[in-house]
Amino acid sequence: MNLEILGISVLWTFLFGYIMVGAIDFGAGFFNAYSLLTGKQRILTNVIQRYLSPVWEVTNVFLVFFFVGIIGFFPKTAFYYGTTLLIPVSFGIILLAVRGSYYAFETYGARGHKGYSFMYGLAGLLIPASLSIVLTISEGGFIEMIDGRPVLDYWLLFTSPLTWSIVVLSLSATLYISAVFLTWYANKAGDIEATGLLRKYALIWALPTIITAGGIIFELRKHNPAHYENIQTFWPMFLISFILFMGTVYLLAARKQYGWAFGLLGGQFAFAFFGYGASHYPYLLYPYLTLYDSFTNPAMATALVIAFILGLCLLIPSLILIMRLFLFNKEYVRGKSDHHA
Repeated sequence: MNLEILGISVLWTFLFGYIMVGAIDFGAGFFNAYSLLTGKQRILTNVIQRYLSPVWEVTNVFLVFFFVGIIGFFPKTAFYYGTTLLIPVSFGIILLAVRGSYYAFETYGARGHKGYSFMYGLAGLLIPASLSIVLTISEGGFIEMIDGRPVLDYWLLFTSPLTWSIVVLSLSATLYISAVFLTWYANKAGDIEATGLLRKYALIWALPTIITAGGIIFELRKHNPAHYENIQTFWPMFLISFILFMGTVYLLAARKQYGWAFGLLGGQFAFAFFGYGASHYPYLLYPYLTLYDSFTNPAMATALVIAFILGLCLLIPSLILIMRLFLFNKEYVRGKSDHHA
C-alpha cells in the first residue's frame, strides 16, 4: 500500500467515525427537541440526556482529525475547496457553536429551556446537511476555473437532484443511526417505554435511508457516469450493506435484539461508506484533483501517519473509558449514578 492510499484510508476512517458518533449525537438532540414538541419528554428526555452529557465533547475530535489530515496529506485541497466551501462550512461551524453553547445554557442557565432545546435539535440536523455538500461538490460539475481559481456555481449546486439526494440521505441516516443506538441504550437502561418509542422511530427512518441511498446511485448515473461505472465494480460491498440493513430491520422488528441490530447497522454503513470511497478513487474533486497530484512530500506524509497513529492510541482508550464509565455502566445508564462528564 503506497502512502497516498494509506493517507486517504486513515482520513476516511476518521470521517466514518465522525459520521457514526456524530449521527448518534445529532439525532439524540433532535429526538430530545421533538419529544418536547410532542409532549413526550417524560419518556425520552432522561435517557437522551444521560447519553449526551458524557459523549458530546468527543464527537468533534474525529472532525478535527479529518480536517487537519486532509490539508496535511493533500495540501491542494485547501486551494480547491477553501473558497468554494467558505459559506457551507462557515454555516456548519456556526451550528457547532450553537450546539456547544446549549450545554453551557443547560448547565449554568435555565435547565430544560425549550428554546435552547429546539435550537440544539435543529442545529443537529442542519450540520450533517451542510457538511454533506462536500460530497456533492466532489462529484464534479459544480466548480468552474475562472482566471485560474475555482468558483462554485451555487445555482447549479442547489438545483441539482444529486445535491438534495445527498442532503436527504444525511438527514434520514442521522436519525436512523441515532434511533437504533438509543433504542439499545434505552433497553440497557431498563426503560421499556422509551425503548418502544425509539424502536418505532428507528423502523420509521429505516426505509427513507435505504431509498435515498439508492437514489444517489441513480442520480450519479446521469451526473457522473464514470463514478457510476466504478460503483458497479464494487457491487459486492453494497450488496453486503443491503443484507446487513435487512438484518438490522429484522432484529429490531422481530427479534428485539438491539445490541446485535446496532452492530449490523455499523457494518451496513461501513461497507456502503468504504465502497463509496473506493469507487471515487482516485479523485478528491472530479475532474480537477486526484490523490496523486495533490499529495504532500513523503517525509511529511510519514510524520502525519505517525501522528495519526499516536492520536488513535489516545483517542481509542478515551472512548473505551467513556463507554465503561457511562454508556455501559448499568448504574449510570439507569440513572442511579451521579457521574458527570
